[in-house]
Formats: sequence, C-alpha cells, structure tokens
Amino acid sequence: MYKNDYQVFRKRQIMEFRTQIKKGGRLVLPARLCKALQIKAGDEVVMRLENGSLRLIPLHQAVSLAQEAVRKYAPKDVSLVDELIQARRAEAKRE
Repeated sequence: MYKNDYQVFRKRQIMEFRTQIKKGGRLVLPARLCKALQIKAGDEVVMRLENGSLRLIPLHQAVSLAQEAVRKYAPKDVSLVDELIQARRAEAKRE
C-alpha cells in the first residue's frame, strides 16, 4: 500500500507513502501527508522512535496530547496555570 492508498483499520485512518532518505538524512514529506497532518513548511513537528518505527507528530497535536495526559491527574476545580504563577511569584520574592 503506497502513494495514494488509504484505508481504515480498526477505526484508525492509515496512510502510507514510500519515500527515500536524501543526502544528509533529509526526508521529504509528500504534500498529501502534510495536508492530512495540517502542517506546512516551517511548522515544528515532534519525531518519536517507537518500537523501531518513526512517528511524526505535529507540534500542535503533541501539545494537545500532553495536556490531555496531565488533565486526568489535575483536580477539576484547580487551575494549574494559576498555581504555577503563584509558585513562581513566591519563589521570586524569596530571591
């Protein structure tokens, strides 16, 4: 399955593309993949090596995933941002 092939696997969208690693380790992302990831030239991405496979995550999505992971441990009635600001101000006063 390559190039423009698309399939749904266990309710997950899967797209596969075949490309080559260029000189200097450069990897060119196909335009269709960039469109699907909602990224454009200059955008930041997170590259993660998982079980021998490369996972490319747009930074905006990585931030959302991190927020989601933290949210389940944070009390619903507490603003972590406000707590961080208070802690930083208290620390600054002590200095």
